Amino acid sequence: MSIRTKLLAASVAVPLIALLAGCASGAADGTASADGSSNETVRIGVVGASDPYWETYKQAAADEGITVDIVDFTDYAQPNPALTEGELDLNQFQHIVYLAQYNVSSGEDLVPIGSTAIYPLGLYSTKYGSVDEIQQGDTVAIPNDESNLARGLLVLQSAGLVTLKDGGSIFATVDDIDESKSKVKVTTLEASLTPTSLPDVAAAIINNDFVEDAGLTSADAIAQDDPSDPNALPYVNIFAAKAEDANNPTYQKLVEIYQNTQAVLDGVQEASGGTAVFLKTPVADLQSSLADVEADTAAHKG
Repeated sequence: MSIRTKLLAASVAVPLIALLAGCASGAADGTASADGSSNETVRIGVVGASDPYWETYKQAAADEGITVDIVDFTDYAQPNPALTEGELDLNQFQHIVYLAQYNVSSGEDLVPIGSTAIYPLGLYSTKYGSVDEIQQGDTVAIPNDESNLARGLLVLQSAGLVTLKDGGSIFATVDDIDESKSKVKVTTLEASLTPTSLPDVAAAIINNDFVEDAGLTSADAIAQDDPSDPNALPYVNIFAAKAEDANNPTYQKLVEIYQNTQAVLDGVQEASGGTAVFLKTPVADLQSSLADVEADTAAHKG
């Protein structure tokens, strides 16, 4: 699916959750077997390891003979380099757009090996109960990483708070804001800091991973994008691996365990405040989408 055409906020969907870290191509303790049934440890990097469903997932994997070590990271910039350098076997925290931007910037070739869910990206406020109450000239905070910055701007545009030149796109930056036609000023912060900025700004785009930590729920969002649009494929959250491990049967089994274990899905849904939209997207479609987004990203940067 090409995403060269511009996407309005109503036609893009999270993450992240998102949308939401030993060995290069085997398990941290032992080598992955052909059937995935050996006593092996697979290290998976995540952002938000304190979510209870990860313990449920680890137990479900153990029932299949796979020991999972969940490695927690505090921000999104860390898990991909850790996977690239062999400190992780897999990671699960990002959508395709984020992965494409990492691959293009770093020259790496991480690949999606399975889908998890799409999550809405929400705008939150502790000062106002609705978007309409936000005042002319107020400041709104958004995440500063490329993909979520663009999505955040599209959410603000959909909410009538900013106007983006040429309608905006998945590559939009604050430089694309038409200030003369916009209601608010926009400041960018590291994603984990947007929740703590709420006392100082009119509203903030907060990634799903940090909503609960801010003492909020998804129901508190005063605006959000649409996770159900078919153009949302680039924003589906994924398990990522090194390209050489794309067909590793143990890793594929771990994707299936996540997708098919109801207790895990229930836990994810609870952690997301009921916002997760679960998907079992064919891996070929995920990889095709990644290739399209990488091509668009490279062209945009060039």
